[in-house]
Amino acid sequence: MINEEIPDQGIRLRPATVQDGAGMWEVARDTETLDLNSSYLYLLLARDFADTCVIAEHQGKVIGFASGYRRPRHPEVIFLWQVGIHPAWQGQGLGKRLVGAFLRQPGADRASMLETTITPSNEPSRGLFESIARELDTDCQVSTCFAADDFPDAGHSAENLFRIGPYRPAALNRLAP
Repeated sequence: MINEEIPDQGIRLRPATVQDGAGMWEVARDTETLDLNSSYLYLLLARDFADTCVIAEHQGKVIGFASGYRRPRHPEVIFLWQVGIHPAWQGQGLGKRLVGAFLRQPGADRASMLETTITPSNEPSRGLFESIARELDTDCQVSTCFAADDFPDAGHSAENLFRIGPYRPAALNRLAP
């Protein structure tokens, strides 16, 4: 289990607990860019997927999170579903640190591929994951995962699949805080 300090910022990275579900939902809401799911879902993520959820906290308050899961039929793949950072903490390198901690969680053990989806217009996320691929010294392949018309709700953007890897476990140290 991770429990990492970022001393220069007073931030602690740690596994999620049920008590973090509300804070995760609030961060997702406050970003105004993430798909906001029900608060119930964030509570379930914090409870049932704690091995693949990371919390960033400052002075006891959730300021960011990374959530995902192991793909059941593809155990070599860890899927990163959302990285949320409160707007007051964005642009300080916290995203990369959350992803690094996510990849060091027990639920990502022995994974060699990282997948995530990003809307075509989300340049900051695209840059983050391309940078992660470079730091892991591996490939980043981009393809269509879901077209806009795959979504039942009008106005949802397409989602491109970013597939990073294979990476070596030792390479994860490059993403350490």
